[in-house]
Amino acid sequence: MTGRTEWPGDSPDSSRAEKELSPQDPAERARAICLRLLTGSPRTRKQLADALRKREIPDEVAEEVLSRFEDVGLIDDAAFAGAWVESRHHGRGLARRALARELRTKGVEPTLIQEAVEQLDSEREEATARELVDRKLRSTRGLDRDRRLRRLAGMLARKGYPEGMALRVVRQALEAEGEDTDGLDESF
Repeated sequence: MTGRTEWPGDSPDSSRAEKELSPQDPAERARAICLRLLTGSPRTRKQLADALRKREIPDEVAEEVLSRFEDVGLIDDAAFAGAWVESRHHGRGLARRALARELRTKGVEPTLIQEAVEQLDSEREEATARELVDRKLRSTRGLDRDRRLRRLAGMLARKGYPEGMALRVVRQALEAEGEDTDGLDESF
């Protein structure tokens, strides 16, 4: 005994253990699986559908349970997308493009993704880019200008910021430090 509670999903035999621990009725099993997954963190309908499929819940039963969860508000992809955008932009500094990519992988519908990422206007996105560059700028002191540019612009690119915005923000930050930025566009 390890001293820790074993939960379904913890071991390689999780689906067998889950079948043994949960009711035999597929609808009850589906509800139990969804409730357990939703207890940990919000999930999209697609994430829950994938989990039910993996646990061999019949598609028609899964559809019925997921629809009921949606009807009572336990599944709300629009709210999930909005909260995801706010959290990941504030916490990780991700731009609209990166956020949209993450939401697509979670199975959120394109119209809901668009509505969620539109919460971030260009000004807020650029302000976040400036904050990210300001934090990273200190660690690049002592490097030559072009290397600083590549590191800072690369960091913004990995977070999904458009190239034009990234270069503008980095150029302004370097100029504020007294760095000569003549010819930067040609060297990048």
